[in-house]
Amino acid sequence: MIRLRLALELDYDIAEHGCDFIFNIHAADTHRQHVVEEALTLSQDLQPSVETDPATRSRYLRVRAQAGPLKLAYGATVDLSHHVEEPSRIAEVPISRLPAQVLSYLYPSRYCQSDRLHKMAMREFGQEWQGYSRVQGIRDWVLQRTTFASNSSNSNTSSIDTLLETEGVCRDFAHVMIALCRAINIPARFTTGIDYGADPALGPPDFHAYVEAYLGDRWYLFDPSGTAIPMGFVRLGTGRDAADVAFATIFGTVISSAPRIAIEAIAGADGRVVTPHHCSSALSTDG
Repeated sequence: MIRLRLALELDYDIAEHGCDFIFNIHAADTHRQHVVEEALTLSQDLQPSVETDPATRSRYLRVRAQAGPLKLAYGATVDLSHHVEEPSRIAEVPISRLPAQVLSYLYPSRYCQSDRLHKMAMREFGQEWQGYSRVQGIRDWVLQRTTFASNSSNSNTSSIDTLLETEGVCRDFAHVMIALCRAINIPARFTTGIDYGADPALGPPDFHAYVEAYLGDRWYLFDPSGTAIPMGFVRLGTGRDAADVAFATIFGTVISSAPRIAIEAIAGADGRVVTPHHCSSALSTDG
């Protein structure tokens, strides 16, 4: 078991008419990701509402803020107890056996135009052994052909744009991998967390986008950008692509500052500090 402590702060200056926010910054509380404790503070006297999506376990904070400055601080202690599997034992799941709640992750979405990539995906990956190794091969292919470059994309950049430009940030890597997986009938979803273990040269800790692919009857973790340590990912939200899981959706006029985020491994209930590390095993925090 790994115990992580995270903290984040968000700052906004809100225009005179106020603003509605939907935040997706709370750690998901699942069977294998347990929120031990958490705290939320707001600089304005507000009545926040936190609701959980029963299908994804994503938690949404809704706030109607007044004009002026708003500072939000969230902290949590989270226990991760990964399902660990030997990759060679994990097979793909036939379409006929996919659960109903997984089917939406087979289809094209706003940023993941899998229908337009079918021929290319079949040419590159159609003949590979159908299992975890094929998805790992897609992950490696994306990493090898895409350069991580800060500020190289925007909110309109899709998987096809990234394939053409051959550079992007973590969300772009994730969109390409998801689109290619779906193009060969492997369900894949966009997941947000925090970039535990990222190289400090890339900047301070930040929100991170990675991929979960449905194999062997559960969702397994993949990091196509290669910038962080999957064993240290704390899941915040999951969706079809980035449009579903922005950390803040804003309905109004605001000026915002860059998020301030920290995450560290701490001693668990047994007094031991287990530090996340890269490994060759398949990992899942699902089920």
